[in-house]
Amino acid sequence: MWLILHPGLPEQRALWLPEGASTLGRTEENTFHIQHISLSRRHARLERVSGHVTLVDLHSKNGTFVDGVRVERRELRVADTFRCGEVGFRLADAFEFEEPLCVQDLRTRFSPGSVDLLLEAERPSGSASALKVRPARAEDAHAAEKLQVLLKVGQALSSPGPIEGLLERALQLVFQIMEVDRAAILLVDPETGVLRPHVARLATGEPPPSGFYSRHIVDYVRHRSVGALFSDTRLDPRLLDAPSIILQSIRSSMCVPLKPREEVLGVLYVDNLSRPHGFSGEDLEFLTAFANQAAIALENSLLSQRLAEEAVLRASYLRFFPPAVMKKLQSARGAPLDVVETEVTILFSDITGFTSLSSTLRPRQVVDLLNEYFPVMADIVFRHEGTLEKYIGDALMAVWGAPFSQPDDADRALRAAVEMQAALNELNLRWRSQGRPELQIHVGINTGRVAAGNIGSEQYLQYATIGDATNVASRICTAAGAGEVCIAEATLQRCLARPWPLAKLPPVEVKGKQEPLTLYRVDWRAPPDR
Repeated sequence: MWLILHPGLPEQRALWLPEGASTLGRTEENTFHIQHISLSRRHARLERVSGHVTLVDLHSKNGTFVDGVRVERRELRVADTFRCGEVGFRLADAFEFEEPLCVQDLRTRFSPGSVDLLLEAERPSGSASALKVRPARAEDAHAAEKLQVLLKVGQALSSPGPIEGLLERALQLVFQIMEVDRAAILLVDPETGVLRPHVARLATGEPPPSGFYSRHIVDYVRHRSVGALFSDTRLDPRLLDAPSIILQSIRSSMCVPLKPREEVLGVLYVDNLSRPHGFSGEDLEFLTAFANQAAIALENSLLSQRLAEEAVLRASYLRFFPPAVMKKLQSARGAPLDVVETEVTILFSDITGFTSLSSTLRPRQVVDLLNEYFPVMADIVFRHEGTLEKYIGDALMAVWGAPFSQPDDADRALRAAVEMQAALNELNLRWRSQGRPELQIHVGINTGRVAAGNIGSEQYLQYATIGDATNVASRICTAAGAGEVCIAEATLQRCLARPWPLAKLPPVEVKGKQEPLTLYRVDWRAPPDR
């Protein structure tokens, strides 16, 4: 038989009523320990003998009632309801009740935020301590010991380290604190949403067989966000359609969600293979409090891992992507960096006559010159939200359209090229006043399809665009003269605006292309057409 607590209410729970005498009341010495202010410490007794159940009031302060009438002793029948103080109950047969629940809300006496239960409103007069902690009572000793254990659990799980290590420590603590045959922690796969086991072991320390846990139980707990006790799995109607219970020889089980906030990150599962009623409501409450501690530690570990990944991402890509693109990459968790085929506009910029210039300068002078030149050019690329793909000696390559595309990518690339030439004029004015050599650059722009994404090994990844369009952009840069900006016809067709005059050049033969290219020289010195 089942004793249904709070029948018909959302917090309804089903408590197995064993043969013999069972007591219910407010303290933990009772068979059914229910924390409610209207209950006496030992409120009532239920005597079950051969299918007959008798309810006996134990001189409670707020009384025991059947059908609204206060009773001292009354025999109950299946479906009878009664009330102890303000707490309602119903006697039910397991197979008549639709879904007997033995569940635990995630808030327990040991959850963070319940400190008020341990304090007094006012400090007693004459107290030698400033603490408002209420004096311990005899019945509080067991709860205090459990609270001490949970404190140690919190300390053990707060150590920094990888997530797998945290989960292993949590499982070791479960076996150290509780008598269970098998245990597992399953986490929700963020990509598929499926619960997958991450750590699992037997009481002997050996790994369990694959799929040993009940999928029905873990899904039940995950989707309802409650801790659940399956005291006798073979009699629990919630598991009638769960063949794994028989196949895996599961006699009793508990499962609780790992839910630090609104999202269930996973579940903690334990079971017993030898006996039904291997776990009690007290065990479920403790395991729920334990899982709360583990969930907070898991959330902190996931956050730490995410921050570390983002730090690596920022350190690796801050040199190549503008801030707006970095924000998108961080929100998308790196997925756009997978290799994809896409259309891009590629800009190549090269210093004219750099080899001969380098031969007249000391190596340190060359480096100093480039260290002043490249940051100015990179800032222009970023200002127009381009990707600074690489430096190749004295050349610079930038891309618009990857990892994120915009309708005016070709226009952005063209404006960046013109701004580069204008910025170099300003640099030259300063260098001239300092008696230093001046530079000239030639710029080529092309538009076409490429493979874009992270390319390389696990030890070294480089975001790159690979394809014929990239090679052609390099050839156009070579074809451009000193101080010129040349664009391909494909780029011109993608431009939404043409603010500078363009001069069509004679067909240009370039290496690797059978057909000559149609190019346009941009008169960037002319005032732009606003």
